[in-house]
Amino acid sequence: MKWITRERPKIDRIACPWLIKNFVDHDAEFLYVPKDKVLEKALDLGAIPYDLHGVEYTHEGDSCTFDYIVKKHRISDPCVLQIADIVRAADTDKFSLAPQAAGLWAISAGLSYNFRNDHDMLEIGMKIYDALYSWAKYVQDEKHNWSAK
Repeated sequence: MKWITRERPKIDRIACPWLIKNFVDHDAEFLYVPKDKVLEKALDLGAIPYDLHGVEYTHEGDSCTFDYIVKKHRISDPCVLQIADIVRAADTDKFSLAPQAAGLWAISAGLSYNFRNDHDMLEIGMKIYDALYSWAKYVQDEKHNWSAK
């Protein structure tokens, strides 16, 4: 299936493709277009629009689009639920909800600055979310133990 959203993605518009590819639609294709063209192109291409006001897959109340996808597709993986907290905190500028949120925002903003091509940015962003998932699943209790001694 094709999924379409606004160009120049940041938090939610990188996190959602990672979630969709890994837990909803393994063959998903993602398209980025100017904001005012999303709905028109969605109709033309038979694509599902996301993270845009007025479409099904978008923010609800204090929740972000990532949260909506988790709820809609009944994703119960505890690591995904933990990532949802981080994504929500970063995407809604409520960094106090998850200590990792400010770092995720910084990385996302840096990616947006470094990559002008949205698909190049998505490719790197997918690897970042893979790493975040691995952290949540395997090493989140690991502590940094470097010492100057």
